[in-house]
Amino acid sequence: MTQTAVPPEELDAKRLEEFVGRFANDLGAVLHCATVLIGDRLGLYRAMADCRWLTAEELAERTGTHLRYVREWLAAQAASGYADYDSSSGRFRLTPEQAFALTSEDNALFAPGGLQVAASTLADVALIADAFQEGNGVGWGEHHHDLVEGTLRFFRPNYVGNLTQHWIPALDGVEAKLQSGASVADIGCGCGASTIIMALAYPESRFVGFDYHEDSIVKARQAAVDAGVAERCRFDVAAAKDYGDGGYDLVTVFDALHDMGDPTGAAAHVLDTLAPDGTWMIVEPFAEDRLEDNLNPVGRIFYSVSTTVCLPVSRSQEVDAGLGAQAGEAKLREVVSAGGFTRFRRVAATPFNLVLEARP
Repeated sequence: MTQTAVPPEELDAKRLEEFVGRFANDLGAVLHCATVLIGDRLGLYRAMADCRWLTAEELAERTGTHLRYVREWLAAQAASGYADYDSSSGRFRLTPEQAFALTSEDNALFAPGGLQVAASTLADVALIADAFQEGNGVGWGEHHHDLVEGTLRFFRPNYVGNLTQHWIPALDGVEAKLQSGASVADIGCGCGASTIIMALAYPESRFVGFDYHEDSIVKARQAAVDAGVAERCRFDVAAAKDYGDGGYDLVTVFDALHDMGDPTGAAAHVLDTLAPDGTWMIVEPFAEDRLEDNLNPVGRIFYSVSTTVCLPVSRSQEVDAGLGAQAGEAKLREVVSAGGFTRFRRVAATPFNLVLEARP
């Protein structure tokens, strides 16, 4: 039953003004998302990566695009803080910081990838709304196709910047094993970015990536060939509770444990497939343990994507644990301990990540 709206005379004018300002900012951000993805797709940002001032005519000529569209696009970038504008000359440029975030997929922050994920959730509004009403889940492969590519492009730069430089060295004795030759399983590997990064860094070790989404595994296999590591890095279609082999020195799960329908069952299977002195590295979205401590910009991102992607994916699987992307360290400890692990600690963190170590 719909409730009657609060009469205008009962509203707090200052709070209403603050909310309208927040809404205007959000509306601008959502609409700007499309212009970023267009700029990324057409190479408009890359054509400005030298950070030199240029006119709309020059950018259109460089990219083979239509001048009138480019002029409007540049105005949108300047209004959004994604480009600088010099009113005296009518020229635009990317600052070094903007170019860093907008043009290189190997940088630790690559903004278009995250916005591609956001765009995929907008495309899935009707699908997720139906799930709300029916209570059913939505599998990874049922989402808009931009989700897979956007996830790869958003998460890979973070792994490039942190995985072998900071996270693995923080684990107890693991890097030495990898350098001398170890066996590694990467569970929920998606398109294989994390697996391949490790394979490139540790040429004496062997790696296998598992994921239940077949299309992602096909992409991962090709990526391994392209990276020249296919002989030491294979990819198989398998779920987290039934992937094969065993005796792994290291098992990794990157930003995927909370998506699993039965994370406790997955933890138990990881334990069964580890070598006696093996290590499980778990990377999850950063979260505090209490909701009130996550009411911030990072929490906003993760709660939103959890509502539209992570929770529906978990609900599409058996058990339907539905951890969500803001489970927090205490809840993750419970899951890992219930799977049979006796040692658990945080080894690193970033504003976007919790990096955890579990041992038998």
